Amino acid sequence: MPEILALPNKVMRDFEEYCKKNGVTGKQKEEKLAMLVKAIEKYKYEPGEAIGIIAAQSISEPATQMTMRSYTMASQSDRLSKVTHGLPRLIEIFDARKTFEKNMTIYLNKEYNSKEKAKEIAGKIKSLKMSDIIVYDSIDLVNMQIELELEKEGYKDEVKELLEKHIKDCDTTVRGKNVCIKPKKDNVKNLRKIKNKLMKLHTAGIKGIDNVVVIKEDEDWIIQTTGTNLKKVLRVDGIDIARTKTNDIHQVYDVLGVEAARNMILLESKDTLDEQGLDVDVRHLMLLADMMTFDGTIKDIGRYGVSGKKASVLARANFEETKKHLVNASFYGEKDKLEGIIENILVGQIAPVGTGMVQLAVDMEKMKKMRKIKE
Repeated sequence: MPEILALPNKVMRDFEEYCKKNGVTGKQKEEKLAMLVKAIEKYKYEPGEAIGIIAAQSISEPATQMTMRSYTMASQSDRLSKVTHGLPRLIEIFDARKTFEKNMTIYLNKEYNSKEKAKEIAGKIKSLKMSDIIVYDSIDLVNMQIELELEKEGYKDEVKELLEKHIKDCDTTVRGKNVCIKPKKDNVKNLRKIKNKLMKLHTAGIKGIDNVVVIKEDEDWIIQTTGTNLKKVLRVDGIDIARTKTNDIHQVYDVLGVEAARNMILLESKDTLDEQGLDVDVRHLMLLADMMTFDGTIKDIGRYGVSGKKASVLARANFEETKKHLVNASFYGEKDKLEGIIENILVGQIAPVGTGMVQLAVDMEKMKKMRKIKE
């Protein structure tokens, strides 16, 4: 069949591997190949089709139908963290935001897949600040010193080392559970400043993991967290690095690279739309994820990202900050070659889309002469 020969080599290799793995042969193999050809033919698009506009419309139109509930406390299912849903989550993804409700879902290896082991790992990774291990704190205005009472006496050496490292120009004395910090500058303002600083000192666990809860999901014991630190969590013994995930795209980019970040943008946006019952073709989301990451970094869809860095002056001015783009372009002597869709529509020309891409012209005089010759 000629259309089968036209299939890409990789598609044919993947198809052969699938058939070999699943024992598909003979007539069944031919039928599956015909289905594959039909599917590929269905998903082709015409040269000159404005796929960017189609993708934008196909994502944004269903997004307007989303329920506007932004947060749900996941306590109904024993979960810990706030989870952003619907349109707000989609905006977070496509804006490539760095500050939002971050969380992790940590899976464990088979030998650690029990309630006790999961609790042990959860306790190990939870970030502890000085305020978490102190039972009582006060400022002694008579002796101009800060007094602390530790939860356990076992913390005393670690606390003393931490205070000597981070709190300068102070004399620290430890007796059992009691710690006294006497600053050399003995005024009330300085005492309060030092107290606030030492309460925030990181004492144990992994920075960024603010809270943890252990829950059972099917056959797996998993750890849900508020806060995230992918790099350090993946180093902990017993963590299943293949399944553990975070909702922070930037951490995925830093730890696993741009391809992983691109896949995460795709999966997170697809899951958000599926959760709302919206059927959006995955290829539109793939195009958007590729646009956000194709130059090796994560760019948002906005004035400082994809839309704000287009080559065309008019296309940039059409999106946002019109005056700024036009003034800068005139100052630097930029030229617009009118190669895109937006800029041609702005100046009233035929956009290079569909039939507008065709550069052929018909010479009517020559056609008349040819017709007379034939007659």
